[in-house]
Amino acid sequence: VQLQASGGGLVQAGGSLRLSCAASGRTFSNYAVGWFRQAPGKEREFVAHITRTGGTTYYDESVKGRSTISRDNAKNTVYLHMDSLKPEDTAVYYCAAGYPPIYISDYKRESTYRYWGQGTQVTVSS
Repeated sequence: VQLQASGGGLVQAGGSLRLSCAASGRTFSNYAVGWFRQAPGKEREFVAHITRTGGTTYYDESVKGRSTISRDNAKNTVYLHMDSLKPEDTAVYYCAAGYPPIYISDYKRESTYRYWGQGTQVTVSS
């Protein structure tokens, strides 16, 4: 499956963005999807995960309560809506797809996800 992340940009602190991850190539609804981010000089880190049906979601504590991951399998797209953005949210955001089963101990691991998009830059100014 090929993934294309988009929706990044420059936003002021306190603002909102909606990132999109569009998929093609295979049956997207068969895959769980995760969002990760990598800030300059830091390792890539987990942000959010959604199961293939959208019935279960997980968030990192750093974005919990400010972010919503959702999916529209009819459109082969997963979204990450982020509110109350902070300068520390500045990073390149990546979406990734993994084939179930993905256990609760695994959804934060990069190795869980086989397919990765190219990333979209999010910059939050203070």
